[in-house]
Amino acid sequence: MENIIAYDLGTGGVKGVMYDSVGRLLADSFFSYETWYPNTGWHEQAPDDWWNSFIKCTQDLIARAKTDPSDIACLALSGHSCGAVPIDKEGRLLRKRTPIWSDMRANVQAERFLKNISLDDWYDITGANMPGTYSVFKLMWYMDNEPDVIQNAFKIIGTKDYINFLLTGNIVTDHSYATSNGVYDLFTHSNSDLLIRASGIDRRLLPDIIASTDVVGAVTEQAAKATGLKQGVKVVCGGVDNACMALGSGGIQSGRTYTNLGSSAWIAITTDKPLIDHKIYSNVFGHILPGKYASAVTIFSAGNSIKWVRDVLCADIADRARTAGIDPYDLMMEEAEGSPLGANRLVFNPTLSMGTLIDYSVNTKGAFTGLELRHTRADLLRAAIEGVTIGLGRNLTELRRLYPISDEMLLVGGGSNSPFWMQIIADVYGMPIRKTDVGQNAGALGAAATAAVGVGIWDDLSIIDSIHKTERLVFPIEENVEKYRVLAAVHDEIARFQGAIGDRLSALTV
Repeated sequence: MENIIAYDLGTGGVKGVMYDSVGRLLADSFFSYETWYPNTGWHEQAPDDWWNSFIKCTQDLIARAKTDPSDIACLALSGHSCGAVPIDKEGRLLRKRTPIWSDMRANVQAERFLKNISLDDWYDITGANMPGTYSVFKLMWYMDNEPDVIQNAFKIIGTKDYINFLLTGNIVTDHSYATSNGVYDLFTHSNSDLLIRASGIDRRLLPDIIASTDVVGAVTEQAAKATGLKQGVKVVCGGVDNACMALGSGGIQSGRTYTNLGSSAWIAITTDKPLIDHKIYSNVFGHILPGKYASAVTIFSAGNSIKWVRDVLCADIADRARTAGIDPYDLMMEEAEGSPLGANRLVFNPTLSMGTLIDYSVNTKGAFTGLELRHTRADLLRAAIEGVTIGLGRNLTELRRLYPISDEMLLVGGGSNSPFWMQIIADVYGMPIRKTDVGQNAGALGAAATAAVGVGIWDDLSIIDSIHKTERLVFPIEENVEKYRVLAAVHDEIARFQGAIGDRLSALTV
């Protein structure tokens, strides 16, 4: 047997899948871990939590698939970007918790860096669009604030690369993940000497770069005992979450697009050139496919915004769902359907984490605008869903300006489970929306493809298309398309005001 295990190490937890040699899904599993917010703009996770959840996920997959560990031929991971995990020569963690992709503590370091290299020049080289979040700035923050970490560090590596190290004892990264370090040149496909000098970091701290389909090594005896895997299972390098999801979502041809509705949300397109644009600063990652790129525009708080609404406004729904053994989001969507399109003139700005450059300011904060005594919880729920969707719709408009996109949109991630939300997306986008049985497994499927090709189980990556089976295809309702076009203009105006207000709030000293 030549079964394949793959993992999507996401913001909220690790998603694991097991496929057989022809791409049939045998089992999937998910284990969450915590994010800490110890200071404003600080977002941290514990690498030990990733590893412990990885172990549980692996054991659960083997049990669910009712397979023998000896039937597993290979594995690979997708991992959330911009990791900065410091380890010493013995492989010991030098920090119990490390900043994740959304962490903004390194803004001061980014400002210093951009005195040496302009924002536009940095962006033109790297496709990176959020100074402060990329790994290089976190390394600079360590240099300034925790010099012992830098002094004792052997390497500072990314999320999935840390798990690969624990599995094999080898430290490398791939080209797609390297694009999140902030010093990777998209055009030379290597780390830039110019940018490394501007940062002041030591090049030796960065891992060597190999292809996503290259084998990192084999599962060690120690890792086998911890996970339940067989010693010797091949570990393939895998990729960054954006690139793996682009591949797993069928992005094997230029122009193909997908929307991911997860904790964050983005619209991404596979292209044969980096989509560098100085208006929206679209985020560009190297693709798993050599010579191609995954360019995306993002909302940082999408599913997280809906989760916030659930936790703060819908405690009774969560209790009812728990008692009935159903998903609380199903009950939330059902209640939201009781509010009309436009949520009775209530607008939600979904920047509860931070804004992107398309939001007019990274300091933009979330808001319900237009609240009246007549508004119900159903209105608040619908406004939140519409706010996330209209934000994505604004991103789609900009992508259409930059590159020809496909005629329909594939929807992946947790939000794809709701027919109600799918209809809103179709109406806001003005295009058909497709959901397949891959669903939330798109990132893991992309990682699985790197593993299967890396060890020769699959000849190439074109098998991805045959794995997707359509479950639902939703077409836009024309009268709703026009209504949302009008509503989107109001959302955009509110976003401008929220950007200015956010800047003022960030400057407060009280």
